[in-house]
Amino acid sequence: MMTYRFGVIGPQPSVEHILEITASMGEDVQFIPYIYNHPQEIPDILERNRTGLKGWFFSGPIPLSVAQPYLRKEELAVYCKPAGSALYKAMVQMMNGQDVRSKPYSIDMIRSEDLDLHESFAELGIAMDGLPVRIFDGTEEPNDIVQFHLELWKNGKSAAALTCMHFIYSELQKHGMPVYRLMITRQDIRQAAQLLIQQARSSYFKDTQIGMQIVEADLLGASARSNGSRYSVQYAELKMQQRILQLCERLDGIMVHNGVGSYQIISTRGAIERELVRLRQTVERMELESDVQMSVGIGYGDTAFTASNHAMRALQHARHNRQQLLVIVQDNGDIREIDKDEGEWSYASRSLDSELLERLNEANISVKTYRKIEALTRHMNWDGFTTTQLAQHLSMTIRNAQRIMSSLCQIDLAEIDGEEQQSVRGRPRKIYRLRRER
Repeated sequence: MMTYRFGVIGPQPSVEHILEITASMGEDVQFIPYIYNHPQEIPDILERNRTGLKGWFFSGPIPLSVAQPYLRKEELAVYCKPAGSALYKAMVQMMNGQDVRSKPYSIDMIRSEDLDLHESFAELGIAMDGLPVRIFDGTEEPNDIVQFHLELWKNGKSAAALTCMHFIYSELQKHGMPVYRLMITRQDIRQAAQLLIQQARSSYFKDTQIGMQIVEADLLGASARSNGSRYSVQYAELKMQQRILQLCERLDGIMVHNGVGSYQIISTRGAIERELVRLRQTVERMELESDVQMSVGIGYGDTAFTASNHAMRALQHARHNRQQLLVIVQDNGDIREIDKDEGEWSYASRSLDSELLERLNEANISVKTYRKIEALTRHMNWDGFTTTQLAQHLSMTIRNAQRIMSSLCQIDLAEIDGEEQQSVRGRPRKIYRLRRER
């Protein structure tokens, strides 16, 4: 039976509390404690202990915010929110122990949870207008927040402190200041742990999906165009086969020869995703060696039939879009494109929005084309764009790009946002912008 191992990161009281609740979460689950005294220790904890772990359970938003820049793409992460039930519990404890009706109390909260804090107070019917609140970023020095609470208390402007950080709680206690910590509840811990376990199990099933990749090169056409010798195709085929076989070994897959210049590798989604960089490098090397452009299509699916269909769809897409080095059709039909500069974007090839479909059909534009333009503008961070830019990136003629954008304007999915004067004589280019779907 496979065991999912997760690291629990937080101050000692929180970690012990989390381990107590998660001890009975399942035989295939193991939570391992990693305790810190100061949040600055978190990057080192991640670096030294991530091997063999499926993900991380952070005791709150502060350790997560510190860890965020150091987390890898494949690592799962959850945390317990300090507002909501944790805030209600702390408020009851404070009201039982302190006279906070005649004198205000000070509060600190990390910026990512600011909205939740205000909503929780609103649900309690407590106005925050007169309360001193310190909203901070994960990189802020905790001692500065300690001083914020202490100065208010010493000047008689605060009866107590409400904090979301264990370090601040401990420091204020040393100075004798009444302080209450937003402690995560058993329910919050259980919900976060269940979410992490579900993500891990889902990730495992995704990793074990069937993955197929088809690599294709027109070796016969290239030989005819270059008037190569009768053996040039065989030599090019041998080199290509050697590279594909080396890649197949890395993927622990099966290689199938589909014909001259066409190979199929059958493996798993997880193996292919882990070796995408190697695949890109292999394709670039084969293009240099054979002086022939390659088309690569990758498909994922729960069955061999689905994965094969998706791989063929991806290959057809790659054939018509030579700027993209790799095209992947996901198990849900969404398309991912990876270009030669390692840029990547995804878009849906279908839609369930009947109103959108009706408008696109009226303009004779496919959902895939519209979603691809949407994804391209997000990927390139375009606020406005010309049809020349669109044509270059989507491998279409300028005339076709002009027709598409003119049609999108007619059905109110795009608008003209201005004009760009050309450096040479001629009409200024129109600058378009996509409109948000109504």
